[in-house]
Amino acid sequence: MSTINYTSWVTSVLTLLYRSFLFLACLSISYSASAQAPAIIDYGSRFHPVVSDRGMVVSQSLLASQIGASILSQGGNAIDAAVATGFALAVTLPQAGNIGGGGFMLVYLAEQQRTIAIDYREIAPRSADKNLFLDELGEVNEAKARFSHAAAGVPGSVAGLVHALESYGNLPLATVLKPAIALAENGITVTQPLAYSLAHAEQRLRKWPASEGYFFRKDGSMLRPGDHWQQHDLAVTLGKIAKQGRDGFYKGSVADKIVAEMNQHGGLISLEDLANYQVIERKPVTGTYRGYTVSAMPPPSSGGVHLVQMLNILEGWELNKLGHNSADYLHRLIETMRRAYADRSEYLGDPDFHPVPVARLIDKDYAQVLREGINLNKASLSSEIAPGLKAPYESPQTTHFSVWDDTGNVVSNTYTLNFSYGSGISISGAGFLLNNEMDDFSAKPGAPNAYGLIGGVANAIEPGKRPLSSMTPTIVFQQGRPVFTTGSPGGSTIINTVLQTVLNIVDFEMNIAEAAAAPRIHHQWQPDKVFVEPGLNSDTQGLLSAKGHKIVPSTRVIGRTQTISSDGSHTYGANDTRWPGGGAVAQP
Repeated sequence: MSTINYTSWVTSVLTLLYRSFLFLACLSISYSASAQAPAIIDYGSRFHPVVSDRGMVVSQSLLASQIGASILSQGGNAIDAAVATGFALAVTLPQAGNIGGGGFMLVYLAEQQRTIAIDYREIAPRSADKNLFLDELGEVNEAKARFSHAAAGVPGSVAGLVHALESYGNLPLATVLKPAIALAENGITVTQPLAYSLAHAEQRLRKWPASEGYFFRKDGSMLRPGDHWQQHDLAVTLGKIAKQGRDGFYKGSVADKIVAEMNQHGGLISLEDLANYQVIERKPVTGTYRGYTVSAMPPPSSGGVHLVQMLNILEGWELNKLGHNSADYLHRLIETMRRAYADRSEYLGDPDFHPVPVARLIDKDYAQVLREGINLNKASLSSEIAPGLKAPYESPQTTHFSVWDDTGNVVSNTYTLNFSYGSGISISGAGFLLNNEMDDFSAKPGAPNAYGLIGGVANAIEPGKRPLSSMTPTIVFQQGRPVFTTGSPGGSTIINTVLQTVLNIVDFEMNIAEAAAAPRIHHQWQPDKVFVEPGLNSDTQGLLSAKGHKIVPSTRVIGRTQTISSDGSHTYGANDTRWPGGGAVAQP
C-alpha cells in the first residue's frame, strides 16, 4: 500500500468513526412534550435533518451551501458564509439567486446578543410615478408592469450583501467572492432542476438577445442536464465587485451597461439612481408565542408583522389538542390567515413613505378582537372581512438561505428577482438578469398583482420607495438564545409557509425536517380560496368544505423552507425537498 493510499485510508476510517460517534450521540437527542425547547431530532421520525457539532448552511443549491460551509471552515462567521452563499446562488440558481434583485437579511450577533434587520429591497427609480403602469383608459398594463425594462427597480442585492459583510463579517470581500467568481468563470454542470427551470422560462428568455446568449447553448438550443455551463460576463462583474466593493456595481462600467440597457428600451433606472441606492438597517418586528420570542422582518416586508399577528391570534387556542392538520385546526388557521391578509392589503407599505401601524397590528388585544370574531363552525366570507383597525391608516422563485456558525451567530436571508428569471431581461455584457419588482407595488388601488395580492395607497408607486414584500426571514429565541431560524420563497405564500413551520415545531414538536415535509395550506383573503398541497387528508378537506371553505388543489408546492435549529451543542439543518438540488451542509 502506498503512503498516499494509506494516508487516505486512515483519514477515511477516522472520518467514519467520527461520524458514527456523532450519530450515536445524536441518537439520544430527543425532547419530550414537556421539554423547554422544540423537538430537535428523534430517530423514530420519518424525516431527519443533517447534524453537525459545528456550523451549518442550508440553501436551495448544494453547491452554494458547500461554498458557505467552506467559508466557515476558513474562519469566516455566519455573515461571511451568508454573503458567499448569496453570491454563489447568483451563479448556480439564476432563476432566483441574483445580483440584479433585492431582499432582506436578519442577523443575530451572538456576542452582542443583538438582532439586526438589513433592508436591501429594490427601490422605485426617481422618474417613476403612481401612473407608471396605467394605460390610456386607466387600467393596469400587465405586460409593462411585469415584462418590460420599466418593471425593474433599482437593485439592492450587491449593496446589501456588501454592507452586511463590511459591517459584521470577518473576511475580506475578495475572499468571500472568490468561490462564486470561480464557479462562473470555470463553469458548473447543468442539473436537472436548472434545465427544467430554463425550459419553463424559454419564451421569456428568448425574447431578449442577451438572455438568449447567456442561458442557451452556443447553437441556440436548450441547455441540458450534464452540460458544462460557463458565465464569463457574470464572472467579470463579480470580479469588479470583489475589487471595488459596491462601486464595482453601482458605478463604472457595470452601471453604464445597466443605464444603456434602460435608455435603449424605455427603462427608468439612471446613473444617479444607482449611485444613490442605500441599504437601511431596521429594528426587527418582535413578538412572543408560547414562551418563545419571534423576531422577523419589519416593513417594507409584511412578513414579520403578519407572522406575529397570526401567532397572537392562534395563541388563544390549544392547537396541539386539535391535532395537526385536522379540520378544526386548519379552520382556525384559515380564518386567521384571512384576517391578516385583509389587514395587509390596507396598512402595509414602505414605512419611510407611509405610516404603518405595526404596534397596533401586533398587539395581543387586537388579536383577541380578531379571534373573537371567528366562528369556529363556519367559514367567513372574505367579502365580509375588511381590514380590522378602526383608524384610517411575491414570486414562487424567491430563494431563502440560512446560516448558523459555531459561535452562535445566525443569518436568515431571503432575496429575489420577483418572477422566475425576473423579467427575463439580462444586462448585455454584465451577465445578470433584471428584477421585475415594480409589480410588487399597487399599480392601481384594488388591482391585484401577479400573485393576486391587493394593495392600496400605502403601497402605491413613488420615486425612491420600496415595494411591499412577503419575504419573512425569521429567527426564534427561547430565554434569549436562538433555537431555530427559517424562511422560504413562494411569493404571497411565504408568510403562511413560515407560520406553519413555526407551528409545526413549537405546537406539534416536530423536528425541522418533519416540519418542512408536512403538507401546507394557503389562504390570502382574496381570492377567497384555500389552496392545499397533496397529502392533506381527503376527509379533512371534506370537513372544511362542509364548513364553507372553498378547497382548491394547489398547482404548485407551497413554499420551500431552509431551516436550521440548535440545541446549544449541535446544529441541525433541513432543506425542504419540495425542490431538488438544494442541501444542508455542515461546516467541515
